[in-house]
Amino acid sequence: MTRRIGDDDHAAGVRDLAEDLRRAIGSLVRAIRETTDTDRSAQSETLGLLERDGAMNVAALAQRRGVTHQTMRIVVAPMVAAGLVARAVDPDDGRSQLLSLSDSGRRLIARERLARASSLGTIIEQTLSVAEQDHLRRSIDLLDRISAAGD
Repeated sequence: MTRRIGDDDHAAGVRDLAEDLRRAIGSLVRAIRETTDTDRSAQSETLGLLERDGAMNVAALAQRRGVTHQTMRIVVAPMVAAGLVARAVDPDDGRSQLLSLSDSGRRLIARERLARASSLGTIIEQTLSVAEQDHLRRSIDLLDRISAAGD
C-alpha cells in the first residue's frame, strides 16, 4: 500500500484531536466531581459496575475491576454494612454469594448523578451561548458513537 504525504499529517491530527478530547473530558469530569463532592472511588466504581452489569460474585467483580479477590472483599464489606449492596446465595453455586445493588445503593447513585447533572447544567447555562449549547448538544451523538466503538 502506498502512503501519501498527507496521510501522516492526517494521522498526527487525529492523534492530537484524541489527546485534546481525552484531556478536556478528563478535566470536565474531575471538575464536576470536585464541585459536587462525588469523587470517584473504588466503592463508587463498584456500585456503578453492579448497576450496569447486575449481580455478580466477588471474583467476577474483582476481575472486572482489575483487582485481587481480597481487595474486592475489602471494598465490598463496608458497602454491605452500609446497606448499599445486598448479598444473596448464588443459585448456580451454593458456596458463592451474589452481590447486587440495594435500593439504598440505587438511591445513592441517582442522587450523585443528579448532583453532577445539575452542576453541569448550571455551568453550561452560565458559560455557553444558546448557539454553543446547540453545538454541544449535536456533539453528544458523536461522543456516543466513539464510546460505542470502544466497547
